[in-house]
Amino acid sequence: MDFTLTPEQELFRKSAREFALKELEPIATDLDREHRVALDVLRELGSLGYLGMTVPEEYGGIGADMLSYVLVMEELSRSCASTSTAVSVQNSLCNTLLVEFASEAQKRKYLPDLAVGKRFGAFALTEPESGSDAAGLKTTAVAKGDSFILNGTKRFITSASFSDIFLVFALTDPSAGNRGVSCFLVERDTPGFTVGKEEDKLGIRGSSTCELFFESCRVPRENLIGELHRGFKVAMVTLDSGRIGIAAQALGIAQAALDEAVKYSKERKAFGKLLGEFQAIQFKLADMKAKVEAARLLTYKSAWKKDHKLDYIADSSIAKLYAAEIASEVADEAVQIHGGYGYIRDYKVERLYRDARITRIYEGTSEIQKLVIARELLKD
Repeated sequence: MDFTLTPEQELFRKSAREFALKELEPIATDLDREHRVALDVLRELGSLGYLGMTVPEEYGGIGADMLSYVLVMEELSRSCASTSTAVSVQNSLCNTLLVEFASEAQKRKYLPDLAVGKRFGAFALTEPESGSDAAGLKTTAVAKGDSFILNGTKRFITSASFSDIFLVFALTDPSAGNRGVSCFLVERDTPGFTVGKEEDKLGIRGSSTCELFFESCRVPRENLIGELHRGFKVAMVTLDSGRIGIAAQALGIAQAALDEAVKYSKERKAFGKLLGEFQAIQFKLADMKAKVEAARLLTYKSAWKKDHKLDYIADSSIAKLYAAEIASEVADEAVQIHGGYGYIRDYKVERLYRDARITRIYEGTSEIQKLVIARELLKD
């Protein structure tokens, strides 16, 4: 594997870092405190192509490779994980799903607007009683004439408050378990469909998370995505790829925490010396650096394998598992190095500590990643 970045990939990294420093860094704290989504910034990201990285040029995207997308996610996440969360949902879950499974007509109808941020999408799999047990859905979709009637509830749906398009998974054959799940595209103004209140979250507070309610919601049959009863496969394939994006997000958070710890260690004095002169602090920084670099290599490897059309399922889970775990560890050590200052909101590490925690939960908990890795190890 050659991880030497191409000039194009370097440009993606550089431009994303410049954008993050100019547009995200100054507002990230306010977004967190006000529990506010930066829709204007997301639209600007769309106009620059960052919301259509996984969309081929023929559908209005920029058709970038996965490693370029990872570089962008990493740099945006260093400044504002809340905003990068919406970027991840748009690219990894919505656009990728449509590129892989939608009909030609569906692609041409929806992808061009999604790719440039004229419309936003959400991925609706999780339910009140169905999180890690993704096959335990209760939402149903009953065929009736040229439509399906959806009834049920979805929970913890990212970007829900401002999305126009929802990719919803529902049981079309309840007796068949996960072999009776189908995927539907539901537009926001569909009668019988309601977006619930915002959740008040620990971290990524500048992102949107809501419940969805379906009450005799009539969805045209033409909005079925992929084959009938094959929706569970659609969800799992999409999440296998999406985990690379979350690994990149966790990596960006960890790198930001390391950056803040190094900076503080060079400025703060104790007992007449800079913190960075104490061996105890040096050892902490060294361990943090090693973990960040290991997470980076694992994340880049999973992206590289996807780009080269190699089996990357275990790799994406390994990258997501490790990057998410060390994001929390590195952020925790950054808070410790800051001492009491790290525990107050005037310092960035406090937000990073809270933001890091979700990466061990969404798009498959750390425990689910271990099951995926073990399954891949043991399969024939």
